[in-house]
Amino acid sequence: MNVKIRPAVPADAAALLAIYRPYIENTAVTFEYTVPSSEEFAQRIAETTSFYPYLVWEEDGHILGYAYAHRHRERAAFQWNAELSVYLTPSATGRGIGTALYGALIELLLLQGVQNFYGCVTMPNAASDALHRKMGFSQCSIWHHSGYKLGKWHDVAWYEMNLSVMDPPPALRSVHEISEGRVKAVLEKYGG
Repeated sequence: MNVKIRPAVPADAAALLAIYRPYIENTAVTFEYTVPSSEEFAQRIAETTSFYPYLVWEEDGHILGYAYAHRHRERAAFQWNAELSVYLTPSATGRGIGTALYGALIELLLLQGVQNFYGCVTMPNAASDALHRKMGFSQCSIWHHSGYKLGKWHDVAWYEMNLSVMDPPPALRSVHEISEGRVKAVLEKYGG
């Protein structure tokens, strides 16, 4: 089996959207109500990858999952923070793929100078809770009744991890400023 983690590109939009669609339509994992078009999803990928990593897990040419990071808050003092997300096909769950994607994502973010990592999880979600705890995140808050979807209110738990808080923090840099060889080494380390 040919397994790899690679950067997502806008042309992956249809495959990634096929993974994401059931989360929108059948769960409260995401608070999004409407499935975006492939074009809109491609634009989201392009916007994210302009600065942050967006990774896909691919087996024999088929994408089984993806993970990405984005800025957690917009004010200048928050620039060293990133929120992480991961989505998998049902056949990919429980195989360590989420752990590998998160591991690669975090390592790349550290190379960018990101200091603090956050995850937002609609509760209950035992698998996502376990993933975050396994990766070293701790639950830092619960926002009660913060999202209404599928006919009821949902709580969300916020998880945080601080791996390398430096004072002063390093200059934040784009994922594109990391050498191609360094990115490749990180992806190969986690990609099978």
